Amino acid sequence: QVQLVESGGGLVQPGGSLRLSCAAPGSIFSINAMGWYRQAPGKQRELVAGITSGGTTSYADSVKGRFTISRDNAKNTVYLQMNSLKPEDTAVYFCHADKRYTRYWGQGTQVTVSS
Repeated sequence: QVQLVESGGGLVQPGGSLRLSCAAPGSIFSINAMGWYRQAPGKQRELVAGITSGGTTSYADSVKGRFTISRDNAKNTVYLQMNSLKPEDTAVYFCHADKRYTRYWGQGTQVTVSS
């Protein structure tokens, strides 16, 4: 499996914003669904948001109204716009991209929300 390339993580104050990006290499094509998971220390992995090839989106209750997932099919890239960030959003965020029989993963990017 080829690793997806993530970017955009970092340190931000509560109430701030970040945008995460996740790009599939050119060797990956015919991607169906894409999405984002996150995992904080000592906690279970959580599905944050997903988006189908047709643009249908879904969100965890904890991020509804604050996060927006989108994709650029021409670039094979998925984004996660995160607004009104809270300390509880602190985690490592992992993107994924699905083909018929394969799920590809990003390397993870750290998001830290703190004063």
